[in-house]
Amino acid sequence: MNHIKMFCVIFAGTVFLSACGGKAENNNEQEVTITFSHNQSVASTEHLGAEKFKEVIEEKSEGKVKVDLYPSSQLGALREQVESAQIGEIDITMQPAAVITPFEEDVKIIDLPYLWPTEAEKMYQVLDSEAGQEILNSVEDAGLKGLGFWPGGYKIMTTSNTLIKNPEDIEGLTMRIMESPVLVDQFKHWGGNAIPVAYSEVYNALQLGIVDGQENPIQTVYMNKYYEVQNNIIESYHGSMTYMLIANQEWYEALNPETQEMIKHAEQEARKASRDALAEVEDDYRQEIKNSAENYYQFTDEDIAEFRSVTEPLWEEVYNTPKQQKILNNVRAEIEKIEN
Repeated sequence: MNHIKMFCVIFAGTVFLSACGGKAENNNEQEVTITFSHNQSVASTEHLGAEKFKEVIEEKSEGKVKVDLYPSSQLGALREQVESAQIGEIDITMQPAAVITPFEEDVKIIDLPYLWPTEAEKMYQVLDSEAGQEILNSVEDAGLKGLGFWPGGYKIMTTSNTLIKNPEDIEGLTMRIMESPVLVDQFKHWGGNAIPVAYSEVYNALQLGIVDGQENPIQTVYMNKYYEVQNNIIESYHGSMTYMLIANQEWYEALNPETQEMIKHAEQEARKASRDALAEVEDDYRQEIKNSAENYYQFTDEDIAEFRSVTEPLWEEVYNTPKQQKILNNVRAEIEKIEN
């Protein structure tokens, strides 16, 4: 009788453990709510990408994975959102590379002026290559997981009084930048000055003459109407506003493989949607700005070559650790392969 009781206890325990183990291994039933933040408005192509991410992952997971979107800096200023992602208060955030650079200096290669191709599709090819993946991987040192590069568009310069056509025209100007050492170095290298101004305060800083000008993509200049308080618009192709989609690394690694794969798939779909949307609207925004600007100047190939020759020494000057040299060499090799 005791043997029968013992068998029943063991059998019951085995069934219980198997049931528990089966449920734990049924990873595709994991339920997650993702907090996703960014700084752009709901009318931006960045937010369109965020909405696509939400749509794809919620559909693919049949609603088990949900995404709560927080655009327009609802969860804090740009830097604060990265800090929140670091400590796990935000799961995923989309921020300009310049904002992430203070947390991981290897990322500043994204903002090296005149390094990247001046054609969007070629630039995307480099960013999506193994060389680009090295940059994404670098943020793991800051407790973050790099998921992908999203577009903001090529930066243009706007000024109140000076039409910039060559590096000498920048001498003595004070330009607004995001808080990033490499952007300070950029304008300093050209003989100008640069000061960080909060995104929400840029229009007033331009209007009041606190700064002489600023750099931002066409979409940002259009949506924030900076052209209303700047006389000169210069399409300089000196860099791009490349966004990085990043996640809290500990949170991401705790997800099951199926959920991680859904995030990767949704990111790829959303990245493409955002890039396609930007390509569709950018020409219209450019024309609107041209119609309103007192002076609009588009750099020629010769202008770009002059700026690049002056600027190239800066690359190795500010991106100079052994690891950074390796990343820079790989990026330059990828650019050469794509452009030739």
